Amino acid sequence: MLSQLTNVFFPICSFTISAFLCLMFFFRRNVKNKETKIYSYLLICGLVESFLYTFICFTGDFFFQEATYQYYVFLNKILCSVYLIWMTLLFYYIFTLSDKVTEKIEKTVQKILIGFDSICILLFFINRIDLFLDVTTKLSNATGPTINLLYFLCSFYLFAMIIIWLIYFRGQKKSRKLIPYYTLLGLFMTSFIIRIVDPYFNITSNIFSFVLLIMYHTIENPDIRLIEQLNIAKDQAEKANHAKSDFLSSMSHEIRTPLNAIVGFSQALLEEELPEQAQGEVKDIVMASETLLEIVNGILDISKIEANKLEIVNTEYNFSQVLEELVSLTKARLGEKPLDFRYHFDPSLPKYLYGDKVRVKQVILNLLTNAVKYTKEGWIDFQVHAVQKDGVCRFIISVEDSGIGIKPESIDKLFTKFERLDVEKNNTIEGTGLGLAITKKLLELMGGQIVVQSVYGQGSKFTVALDQRIVENPTIEEDLAKTQTIHIVDLSTKKVLVVDDNLINLKVATRLLSDYQLQIETVDSGFACIEKIKAGNNYDLILMDDMMPKLSGVETLKELKQIPGFSIPTIALTANAISGMREKYLQEGFQDYLAKPIEKAELNRVLTKFLQ
Repeated sequence: MLSQLTNVFFPICSFTISAFLCLMFFFRRNVKNKETKIYSYLLICGLVESFLYTFICFTGDFFFQEATYQYYVFLNKILCSVYLIWMTLLFYYIFTLSDKVTEKIEKTVQKILIGFDSICILLFFINRIDLFLDVTTKLSNATGPTINLLYFLCSFYLFAMIIIWLIYFRGQKKSRKLIPYYTLLGLFMTSFIIRIVDPYFNITSNIFSFVLLIMYHTIENPDIRLIEQLNIAKDQAEKANHAKSDFLSSMSHEIRTPLNAIVGFSQALLEEELPEQAQGEVKDIVMASETLLEIVNGILDISKIEANKLEIVNTEYNFSQVLEELVSLTKARLGEKPLDFRYHFDPSLPKYLYGDKVRVKQVILNLLTNAVKYTKEGWIDFQVHAVQKDGVCRFIISVEDSGIGIKPESIDKLFTKFERLDVEKNNTIEGTGLGLAITKKLLELMGGQIVVQSVYGQGSKFTVALDQRIVENPTIEEDLAKTQTIHIVDLSTKKVLVVDDNLINLKVATRLLSDYQLQIETVDSGFACIEKIKAGNNYDLILMDDMMPKLSGVETLKELKQIPGFSIPTIALTANAISGMREKYLQEGFQDYLAKPIEKAELNRVLTKFLQ
């Protein structure tokens, strides 16, 4: 008979599972929350219940004597009380899962349940239990008012759990945590049907231990030690990330500061009447400094992408102007290379689009720059076509060259950062292998795609597809600052103060500003700047470096604003060009921002904006 297992195998299994769960749960450091607290009570009840049930099953024939019969009845009443408490705890657990249940309601329900169970347990001990023993199999069975009351209360709690589910959990994603309830309901129904066939077959204890085993894997109970290790790893990663950001900021500043001098003086020399050989050498200096600046910007960009700090800033922009600038920049990069640079733009291209102009331009320029780098002779073909639908323009950009091409096995490595292909063959070409990695990441952020076709030794073709919204009624003004022709205006009546702790940077700024016939004064610290203003000196504009010793530019500006009547436009002039710096400086009270090395177009924009 199946019921014979009840007296041998099932009680042992139930107690073993309960004891094992208690060992696993209580001998590890658990998260102290409401869920684990209720579960710990359920475990204790489960262990007591399985122990009592096992004890009764193995000693039933001994206790089933006239002298010990009442003692055996008493143990069964305690067992019924434990069953009731266990069911109450499970109901309370499911009740508290809902986000709609407030703390006040929880406490009220808790008091009601304690009072209700107290009355029911009292009734258990008042009413009788009738015990029967099968002499042949030594199996026992209990009936009577107490057992009937227990069945009724268990059914009541199961029904109450259904009501709770209908009220609180429909539409909520709590199905995983309700698995123990579904299991309990199914097993109880199975047990009830089996007991109709065989009254001596009792698996209630096993049902409880099995439900507890399932709950162990559904409650929110991560290992405290693992959490501590993760928190330590997280803290270390955050410290490393901060150190990395600090390093990038420092590196950006340290490299851009001498670059500012190299670019500034080189551009100034190009405007002088120099011998032809000297002119060529100065141009080489400018090109080398621009290459170095590209490398620095590339490292900063890939770091921002990895830190998820690079944002796509969408605005209205003139796409025709972007294409003109790209053509001019590419022609300038060709230098003395015997290359035929061909370009064709679809006449139906909209003039104004809505997107991130800077990043769109960066993507296309990266492809054009690579084509120039890796094509020694022959041609470069740059084309842009458009497909317009429902106010959106999908432009197809292709950059094709007759260069060295890419091996088929190397195409998948193209977009890996710091990966350079055919290093032995291309060891004279500058770069870090970041351009295409950045290009792909930027396209992913903007929802675009890139495809590569190449024949090794014959050339490559890069095709980009990108959607941009068409702007029918533009509200932007033309960006004249970025055009190739810079109109130098006479600002001889204006007075500018330049604040920088680096004497070379002061010389560079003075040289660039001298073209505008400005009255220029320089100081090498924030303290000197403050003294100048306090002494009554008046200026039309202040260009101020931020990263100065003892008193930074931000701190200096705060001190200046404490001076009554101070209203001089102050521009942050800094080599700290990491993403977000412009916004940071504007929030600190600066009127605008100039990054080092100073671009003449940007300088012209600022001077025109604040002085003309």
